[in-house]
Amino acid sequence: MTTALKFIHLAAIALWSGGLLGLPFLFWQRRGLPAGPDLDRLHRITRLVYVELTSPAAFVAIGTGTALIFLQATFAEWFSLKMALVGAMAMLHVVAGLVQHQLFSPKGRFGRLSFVSLTAAYAVLIVGILWVVLAKPQIDSNEFAKQLFKPGGLGRAAHQSLGDTRIPMP
Repeated sequence: MTTALKFIHLAAIALWSGGLLGLPFLFWQRRGLPAGPDLDRLHRITRLVYVELTSPAAFVAIGTGTALIFLQATFAEWFSLKMALVGAMAMLHVVAGLVQHQLFSPKGRFGRLSFVSLTAAYAVLIVGILWVVLAKPQIDSNEFAKQLFKPGGLGRAAHQSLGDTRIPMP
């Protein structure tokens, strides 16, 4: 069971990552296209990649990854870093959907800087996730957040960040 889930997880990650890396290039193809059949075809292809390939792959990758967490009992600090990077990747996935939504409006644009920035952000996140998973760096959470891991630490940190001084800080 675990082996099959890992295979599905890796396949979904590959499809999700590949789709995210390809979307900025598809967005960039919008430049200079007037309304007409070429723009409609690009819009359909972009929607296919985002809605029918990349988004379901993200859903499957996150779902199988969640199942694997419980099957393998992976609760290490490096895994928390991986999950933070996956969360950032999911947020940038939403950014691609928002870009696509506005891109095919009559005044939609996606310039070179946007293309380079979004592609670089995806590449950095994907490489970062791969590095964390393969290297499994030793991270001591007590070194950077000692107070957070004491009982009631999260509540104290939240109240402190909101400026509420009623709860005493030890």
